[in-house]
Amino acid sequence: MHPNHPSPPAPRAATWPLDGRRETPARARELACAFLDQCSSPLTGAGRADVLLALSELVTNAVRHAPGPCTLTLTEHTDSLTVAVRDGSTAPPVPRPPDLMAGTGGFGWHLLRTLSEEVEIRRHQDGKTVAVRVPARRATGRTAAPDGAPLPADGRP
Repeated sequence: MHPNHPSPPAPRAATWPLDGRRETPARARELACAFLDQCSSPLTGAGRADVLLALSELVTNAVRHAPGPCTLTLTEHTDSLTVAVRDGSTAPPVPRPPDLMAGTGGFGWHLLRTLSEEVEIRRHQDGKTVAVRVPARRATGRTAAPDGAPLPADGRP
């Protein structure tokens, strides 16, 4: 890299093993909150909620559909934050129609696609990793006021 153009900082990441019990999603949110508080640009408001919602969905699905331990990794990038959950099932997530009447779910995959700019599924011999990348523009707050009018770059009405 040219001396007048320093290379961007390496991403900051943290990985935690999780036991896969019923309390695992709540524990994952606690760990994520501590990580987010230490980010170079701490997330607040809507951005923090987006990351925690995506994380909750991924960890809850791992607990529900791939019983057993899982691993959570958070990676801070200059323009986004990646949430990745590795579990012991090789079965990929299967999108299904949302079900409001029977209460059987079906909202998760659609939600993850809405919250993130990228969703990746990596299969491993002993399981899979599902990762979502939440862009900084969402992670730093709203881009429109409740009435739909654009907000200034800082996200404040």
